[in-house]
Amino acid sequence: MENRNKITQENFEDVYVDKIEVKQIDKFVCAEMGRQIHRYIKGMSGTKTMMENFEKAISDLSVEEKEVAIARYINLNRKAVSGLDFKVVLARAVANYCDTFDYMLTIINDKKRMAFYLDRIRSKYIRFQTIFEEQGKFGIKEYDGTILVKPEYDFLRTCYVYVDDFMIIPIIAGKNGKLGLIFPDKDNTVVADFIYDDISLRDEYPYFEARRGRKKVLLNEKGEECSD
Repeated sequence: MENRNKITQENFEDVYVDKIEVKQIDKFVCAEMGRQIHRYIKGMSGTKTMMENFEKAISDLSVEEKEVAIARYINLNRKAVSGLDFKVVLARAVANYCDTFDYMLTIINDKKRMAFYLDRIRSKYIRFQTIFEEQGKFGIKEYDGTILVKPEYDFLRTCYVYVDDFMIIPIIAGKNGKLGLIFPDKDNTVVADFIYDDISLRDEYPYFEARRGRKKVLLNEKGEECSD
């Protein structure tokens, strides 16, 4: 904890925070975030199978891999963190890390340290994709600037839906007056051809309802026409 006057947000971890502490708090935060997703699935009237699918999907991952997986899940299910207080998440993680109540209070009352961890939590778990415009066309960027959808479309609607696994959900895209479905896979892979007059998002599987003239059909995540 030396050189306190030279501490900045950029060097805070190297100068001020114990590496073991950071690793352990990361682990307990990750466990708490997993618990929050569990509660979200249950609150969304999800089935026991849905909760088991989520937990099974991340059970064998390392902490770093779980962080990425949970962030990806949150990007698809943004209501999972609606109203979530990251201070509470951090406080629970700190409580699990500390051996004594006094040590827990020492960390919680350290504003610099708490600010560091709160920023760390947000940077790990809030990694939203964003739509951007370039020369009148729209594309999608990853949180770090990586282009997932090249700007080739007149319209894009990223589908934030409740899912119980980590499938890639297609994006509704518009081109030349028609709508179709594409994957955000950096290659603009077409899932459903641009032949529809309208595509809307459903709250349950199959996730899309499309209209072609007067005909209405349901589309699954592979762009296949199917029955309800």
